[in-house]
Amino acid sequence: MATTTIQVSRETRDHLASLAAERGLTLGQLVQQLAEREPTREQIAERLKADREVARRNMGVEMSDEEFDRAPDVLGNIYRIAAEKVRAARDDAA
Repeated sequence: MATTTIQVSRETRDHLASLAAERGLTLGQLVQQLAEREPTREQIAERLKADREVARRNMGVEMSDEEFDRAPDVLGNIYRIAAEKVRAARDDAA
């Protein structure tokens, strides 16, 4: 595999080196892992398209991308409801 050099500040290099050492990785391996975790805009768009196709198939309803964009944030609402229930359970326990 071909390698290349990336120029960063000394502080950034030292921070990355510390992270790599903590994880038992080389600096190159750490940078590769970090890069693999961060999708590009194109990859995000591809995932969104695929996710919407799955939703359309599972719902059995044709929705345009514009309709998806205007739809409520269902997952966000689920997280909000779950957080409210956790807070209520903590209050009840106290």
